[in-house]
Amino acid sequence: MRPRDPAFACGRLPAGARNSISDVPGVTVGHRTLIEGDVCTGVTAILPHQGDVFRDKPVAAAYVLNGFGKSVGLMQVEELGQLETPILLTNTFAVGTCANVLIRRAIAANPGIGRRTSTVNPVVCECNDGYLSDIQAMAVTETDAVAALDAAAADFDVGAVGGGAGMSCFGFKGGIGTSSRVLTLDGADHHLGVLVQANFGRAGDLRLPDGRRVDPASVPAPEQGSVIVVVATDVPLDHRQLRRVIRRAGVGLAWAGSFWGNGSGDVFLGFTTANRVPHDAKTDLLAQRILAENRIDALFQATAEATQEAVLDALAAAGTTIARAGHRRPGLRDALGDSA
Repeated sequence: MRPRDPAFACGRLPAGARNSISDVPGVTVGHRTLIEGDVCTGVTAILPHQGDVFRDKPVAAAYVLNGFGKSVGLMQVEELGQLETPILLTNTFAVGTCANVLIRRAIAANPGIGRRTSTVNPVVCECNDGYLSDIQAMAVTETDAVAALDAAAADFDVGAVGGGAGMSCFGFKGGIGTSSRVLTLDGADHHLGVLVQANFGRAGDLRLPDGRRVDPASVPAPEQGSVIVVVATDVPLDHRQLRRVIRRAGVGLAWAGSFWGNGSGDVFLGFTTANRVPHDAKTDLLAQRILAENRIDALFQATAEATQEAVLDALAAAGTTIARAGHRRPGLRDALGDSA
């Protein structure tokens, strides 16, 4: 379990026990990290629940704030409001490889896919790790994606791991980060968790919660990275409400210092474990609960706070890295020294 660092804590709402997306019951995360020579990349898997996602589809939504990206599966998520596979995060050139794995796993569990029933919609999101990794090596294999899925657990590493191994953020070493918030609704605790693959932000624009701007002292460059934000919750929402909630991830990115540049892919994906759609419904009508709309501000705030803190979590956990062609990204903690 990661201790919550007061220097990087954001907002007013309480964090969950793990301060992680896995505070949402049933959600697990796994990594496969590939670091050797000029290769610095990997895969991160997010499992929304421990059952068959194709047969028991969480209500989901996607929102593209700036569409400089090559993800797959988002179009159908937006059209049907459902998630049919786990989510994989990786580098730009590994999207197809990871999609194949999700398709193969779904078919292995459901042999009728594409023959007696519908096809399956794999969801894979990406960021370009080409500055620190030889992206042309096409190093991520199907075996690596399988390993990330098989490693999924409630407790998982953050920083320069999995799909975050080769990421950069605000001129520092970026990676995978996570955070969560606890919400009390009708007297019961609910959770909203965020996981980010942070590969965005112009050097010198990073803002810490205390207002400090932190500059890695690197050569200024345009904002041309990307960020994937995955939001999970056990609050019952419909597709429309969930889309409204995940859009507030943009607030958290802005608080961290981003203005969503022209070359940045800012992609948000969210799901709720509280409302699911069976693949083979036995009735014409399905019963689902939803949040009262006048209570939704709490989720907006939770998403903004947890997104900002997840970005800082990725930065705080990733150390200074020298990788492809001697390219270097300093770790945020190394840059801050004892002042963090």
